Amino acid sequence: MLVMGIDTSGVYASCALCDEEKVIGENTFAAGRAHSQVILPMMKKMLSDTGYDLRNIDGFAVISGPGSYTGLRIGISAVKGICFALDKKCVGVSALETLAYNLSFMKNTGEARLFPVMHARQDLYYAASFKLSGGAFTRETKDSIRPLKDIVRDIVSRQEHVYITGDGAEAVYKACAEEKPDGRDAAFHSAHPIVRTPSAASLCFCAMGKEFYGPEDLEPEYMQVTKAEKDLE
Repeated sequence: MLVMGIDTSGVYASCALCDEEKVIGENTFAAGRAHSQVILPMMKKMLSDTGYDLRNIDGFAVISGPGSYTGLRIGISAVKGICFALDKKCVGVSALETLAYNLSFMKNTGEARLFPVMHARQDLYYAASFKLSGGAFTRETKDSIRPLKDIVRDIVSRQEHVYITGDGAEAVYKACAEEKPDGRDAAFHSAHPIVRTPSAASLCFCAMGKEFYGPEDLEPEYMQVTKAEKDLE
């Protein structure tokens, strides 16, 4: 299966083209708030560099949340437009799941928990838990938005190794270290920055294990009340 993945959910804009065996192409750029300006040219260049055409692609994957309201809408709108025009199928994937998948290559850790965290606002973080055992990668909890202290309590109470990743990793790791200062007994680790960055390739591989559907069913999953809803209230 040939999948194109698009991620515009945060600071980075990323697109990738993958099949079941390899990454064919990937572009990632710290776009800030310029996702709408860079994502389509990035996709066009990647296709040109790899010699593929949109019509060659079997399915499209996009981050459906959590993340920036505007960023999510940009990526989802691009995928919906392409899929409606070319009669292709698509799938929305959790940003937290793709961050955890960045660490799924760790084969010799025994049993570990992967804890992706993304800063939402103030003291709140998006978080989820995934299990890595014998190379098998499975989800443990649903995506949620939680106070920092709740996430820290969950992590330091675990006996197995926990690897924290995502843009909230440093803040969460620091709070865990303060809660459990004895480093010799600490079972939590902050992932290296190279795997804390969202990857559209990880998005593609996550998507391949899911069921694709029509673009009319693709919707963002904000997990927070939008500004328009706040204003209406």
